[in-house]
Order: sequence, then structure tokens, then C-alpha cells
Amino acid sequence: MQTTQLDPSLSNALAAARSPGLTLVIGNKNYSSWSMRPWVAMAAFGIPFQEVRILLDQPDTANRICSYSACGRVPVLLAGEITIWDSLAIVEYLAEQFPELHLWPQDVAARAMARSICAEMHCGFTDLRNAMPMNISASLPGKGRTNGSQADIGRISEIWEECLSRFGHHQFLFGDFSIADAYFAPVVARFRTYGVSLAPALDAYCQRVLAHPAVARWVTEALAETETAPKHDAELPD
Repeated sequence: MQTTQLDPSLSNALAAARSPGLTLVIGNKNYSSWSMRPWVAMAAFGIPFQEVRILLDQPDTANRICSYSACGRVPVLLAGEITIWDSLAIVEYLAEQFPELHLWPQDVAARAMARSICAEMHCGFTDLRNAMPMNISASLPGKGRTNGSQADIGRISEIWEECLSRFGHHQFLFGDFSIADAYFAPVVARFRTYGVSLAPALDAYCQRVLAHPAVARWVTEALAETETAPKHDAELPD
């Protein structure tokens, strides 16, 4: 069996991450849409956590991520000896651990729909992801318009319209900010990067999401990053 020797600085970081409390391991904020989802949820609801940011597309990226989780991907939530390595599993765990915060909508029908649209986001919209990769610092209006991405934009618009009209009362998707809004925050960021035109009510929703303190903080910190991820940059449409 092959073993890997960790350098002292990484060993110390791992020891700190395994200390009591929550640690969220993420990628670059400019690129990592999956990392953005639980980070925004935790920040929005005031859940205290330590952040470990691992730069993507670096020679040691894979080893650093695998030192926290064998799946080799971010985000990863460390809760003491518990490791959770999937964004949807992370937010479900947080909802269980902090029931008084109501991360999911309290209404049964709204909560069922919120879970459904998050699951759809989690496993779908592949064409949008491929044609319009998240890059918060970029400005690419009109780019990434494939038949598949246009279809995904249409489906997301349908979801938002239904949620806002049935439950949102023209605020967030289910009235108060919830996991569902955190889950679609990277889509809002994509729509801004690629200049996607939306109906006025949906554009107003995007503006509310971008103005939310947790989302605004992520975006600000993403724009402040000086590191790049060459493979991710190469995926941007011409």
C-alpha cells in the first residue's frame, strides 16, 4: 500500500480542521460553484465555520483535496470526526444540526419543492455548466449560447417563476432566504457573467440574490483572488 508523507504545514492544517467545530474545504471562489453553495448557506444563516481554500489546477491540488476526502472533490465539510463530501449532503446535514435556523422552508409544500429543485440543480443542467462555466471575474455577454444551455436557461426560468409566484412573494424563492437560494446563487453569478437576459421579475430576483450579504461577500472575495486556474480558464467560450 502506498503512503503519502504530508509536509508539516499541511499536517497542522489537517489537525486544525479536525478540531471541534465546522471546517468547510472549498476551491477558488472565482470558479468553484459547488463550493459556493454550502459556503453561502452557512454564511447566510450565521453558522460559524473555518474555511480551508484549496487552489484548483495546481500540482498539489489533488493531493491536498484527498487529504480531506477520498472523493477528491470540493466542497468537503468536516464536523469533528465526520466528513461530508457532497454539497447537497452538506446542506442537509446543516439543516439537521441547526433546525432552529430553518435552512429549508417551514411550509411542507414549499420544503418539498425546495428539495426537489435543489436535487434537479444538483444532478442536471449539464449543458449550462459546460457552456457557461462559472467565472465570477469574467464578463462574457452573449457567450455560451448553445441549444442545450438555452434550454437549461428556460427550465431555470420556469423554476424561478413558479417558486416566486407560489411561495416567494416576490422576495427569494420561498420568501425568506433558504438553501434553495444558496443552491441557485452560482447560476445567478453565471447569468451575470454571460449577460443572460431575463424577464424583469427574474432579473430583480437575481439582483436580490447578488445583494444578499453572504452572496455579496463571496463575490467580493472571488474578485479579490489573484490566483488563476488554467484548466478552468481554458473552458471559457470564445
